[in-house]
Amino acid sequence: MSDPMRPRASLRTAVVWEVLKDALDRRVKATGRESHSLDVLDTGGGSGNFAVPVARLGHRVTVVDPSPNALFALERRAAEAGVADRVRGVQGDVHGLFDVVERAGFDAVLCHGVLEYVDDPAEGVRNAVSALRPSGTLSLLAAGLGGAVLARALAGHFTEARQALGDPAGRWGDGDPVPRRFTAEQLTDLVEGTGIRVDAVHGVRVFADLVPGVLVDTEPGALEALLKLEAAAAELAAFHSVATQLHVLGETRDADEA
Repeated sequence: MSDPMRPRASLRTAVVWEVLKDALDRRVKATGRESHSLDVLDTGGGSGNFAVPVARLGHRVTVVDPSPNALFALERRAAEAGVADRVRGVQGDVHGLFDVVERAGFDAVLCHGVLEYVDDPAEGVRNAVSALRPSGTLSLLAAGLGGAVLARALAGHFTEARQALGDPAGRWGDGDPVPRRFTAEQLTDLVEGTGIRVDAVHGVRVFADLVPGVLVDTEPGALEALLKLEAAAAELAAFHSVATQLHVLGETRDADEA
């Protein structure tokens, strides 16, 4: 995934980025801090696809990722963007999160593309929420079951599509590179199971992965029109069942905000 601020990459990231940016803005206003700077944790943040743009907004970002290579790329990317002083990379994962960061130390936690690969998604979500301060924002992004089923069917792989539908992990076969997929209901249950409220669910890449890239690249105005279509469909529950990814926004509130 590329930087969400780059136009072509925005097909994959625009919906999440806009929702996340608005949520961080609300969190800044809620904290009432003069610095207008938040402490943000990006678990599984890799090379900084979201961390660097978040740091550009003026926030301090800690990225936890198991890959040394990804963290090296993060360091280089943050330096090139002029935000090296606001981005810190730490080797680790969501299951051992509190071996490397403190509990209740962050205003916002990003958990993007993590739950598909961990042994215990429920524990992963619990740890992400436990890293939040009493008033904080959780941004959760994971692979959607329906999008994979639709993609296999449209490619003519009908048996694989049916297998994904019936598989507990949403996998279409041994060659499937994604270990686990989720429905919107499964993700909201995981978040609500921690005791925090789900504020919104968004379908991500509802159309983008189905539209031929050559059309988007060559047809005048196609990219902008497709971005607007993705944004319009994102919050409609009817499209959650066919989205490639699902985004869940959860927020905890302390007594002063309730």
